[in-house]
Amino acid sequence: MKIGVLALQGAVTEHIVSIEKTGAQGLPIKRAEQLEEIEGLIIPGGESTTIGKLMRKYGFIEAIRDFAGQGKPVFGTCAGMIVLAKRIDGGEPAHLELMDITVARNAFGRQRESFECDLEVKGISEPVRAVFIRAPLIKEVGPDVDVLTVYKDEIVTARQGNLLVSSFHPELTDDYRLHQYFADMVEYSAAANQ
Repeated sequence: MKIGVLALQGAVTEHIVSIEKTGAQGLPIKRAEQLEEIEGLIIPGGESTTIGKLMRKYGFIEAIRDFAGQGKPVFGTCAGMIVLAKRIDGGEPAHLELMDITVARNAFGRQRESFECDLEVKGISEPVRAVFIRAPLIKEVGPDVDVLTVYKDEIVTARQGNLLVSSFHPELTDDYRLHQYFADMVEYSAAANQ
């Protein structure tokens, strides 16, 4: 099973290491045509406006929409969550507009307000270690969105069908269970689409 990591910006190597701990193969994705080689895609953190511009420049917007439209799973972490959202609080134009959520950028403050904690994630038995760095949060969800984690009354992990998002950076810890959750989504999707 091959899972790609969009390699335009962000912690690409760390995500690949986490993917490989699940037993899947991790691949950096730098060109839109590489999406044909993989069964699942991670959009990592970074700066959402920059990622959006680079996605437009390199033809990823329609390519990722098509990829997700085929039922293939996509996982957005931190800025990747913003990129997947249909709506961005504060008027910034949305990018992929795939997931029925409204997100607020930098909702947990600046870099110096970064923190780590353990969070309960629906579908994972023990708490998951989460690293928040200038993290966004989900302000609103549509009726088809399943909220997986709430932190201090704010939604920080959610799923809508083949789409998964987290406000935090699961790749920056040794805890790869959220990647395993995503790998399980990819495996299920690949089996269903055979």
